[in-house]
Amino acid sequence: MTKSALITGVTGQDGSYLAELLLDKGYEVHGVIRRASTFNTDRIDHIYQDPHDPDQRLVLHHGDLSDATMLVNLMRDVQPDEVYHLGAQSHVKVSFEMPEYTGDVTGLGTIRLLEAIRASGVDTRFYQASSSEMFGSTPPPQNEQTPFHPRSPYGAAKVYAYWATVNYREAYGMHATNGILFNHESPRRGETFVTRKITRAVARIAAGLQDYLYLGNLDAVRDWGYAKEYVEAQWLMLQQPQGDDYVVATGKAGTVRDFCQVAFARADLDWEKHVRTDARYERPSEVDALIGDPAKCREVLGWEPKTDWRALAELMVDADRQLLEDQLSGKLARASR
Repeated sequence: MTKSALITGVTGQDGSYLAELLLDKGYEVHGVIRRASTFNTDRIDHIYQDPHDPDQRLVLHHGDLSDATMLVNLMRDVQPDEVYHLGAQSHVKVSFEMPEYTGDVTGLGTIRLLEAIRASGVDTRFYQASSSEMFGSTPPPQNEQTPFHPRSPYGAAKVYAYWATVNYREAYGMHATNGILFNHESPRRGETFVTRKITRAVARIAAGLQDYLYLGNLDAVRDWGYAKEYVEAQWLMLQQPQGDDYVVATGKAGTVRDFCQVAFARADLDWEKHVRTDARYERPSEVDALIGDPAKCREVLGWEPKTDWRALAELMVDADRQLLEDQLSGKLARASR
């Protein structure tokens, strides 16, 4: 029988890659999208299916993580075999400016969805997109036993969502799993996230459309992996007989400065001629180093990363240069709805 999955945040980076993966595996995929007056589905336009198609396997539902009634109704109507909760206010710097909203959507949104599963009585497996930002100032390497010490409203909200998931697993016997993903990037990464901000700037500077790139802390150390590979780990977690918690990472890290060097070199540019620092992009409380230990993921799930952060930086630069070329040539056009 065809399996069904529900994805919150389906229009995001991870959601789009996960939807592709599940469709390839024969799933019927239901995605939750927020209502907007402009199209906000760019990342899934290539897999969009007309609702008039009798063989439609990608179904989109308008909804919001602040609407508990909608979540209960959606769970009851869709009856998914698997739920992947990826939706959140996920920008760390923005969470300092919008802490209450971040707590509501990222933290309480998770417990609303867990409660919707419990209240509707749907027998499903639940995946919570937890974050390395929960570790905050705890020294690396970080694994499943490392204490949390978040350094942002976003990290604190994710800690709440993490423990809510553990609680529903222990209290109600749910197959509920936390995937603690370290930074994962791709050409589909949001344009305000530092890696994508860098690779877009490289493309524009190489094309003569921009002179400088302004960044915050160049010394922050991060364990960057490829989002397209990380969603496979998410799927593998829900194929296990029991819910559990897993760190997904590469175990290798570099600084933002290192990422700049590799990205600019890909376009034969000297990064030091173009990168400037601006204190406005620094966090009130910094997370100095996040480096994951993915040993459990490797041993239990059989999952290992294939793309290191250097190859990832080059991949993203190539993609952004091609995207810019397509934009300037007029090749790109929005899909009709």
